Amino acid sequence: MTIRRIAVSTGGGDAPGLNAVIRAIVLAALNRGWECAGIRDGYNGLLAPQEYPQGGLMTLDRNAVRGLTHLGGTILGTTNRGNNRRTGPLR
Repeated sequence: MTIRRIAVSTGGGDAPGLNAVIRAIVLAALNRGWECAGIRDGYNGLLAPQEYPQGGLMTLDRNAVRGLTHLGGTILGTTNRGNNRRTGPLR
């Protein structure tokens, strides 16, 4: 099987440098010809996509990760309170 698409998720709380890591993942994947998606707020974007105006996944391309290295936090959001037995976003 050939990899064509990957998803990136950040969870466990905010940490310095996550945006730089997301950028590195996306650029490396794009250089291999893979598509990238970001999962919003840990797995909440997958479990409750209806709770997000633009959907639970975001397209990660070169434009989406341009200028991220100096920003703290994560453009995807995160959660450290995940509970896949609940419904709706876990905030």
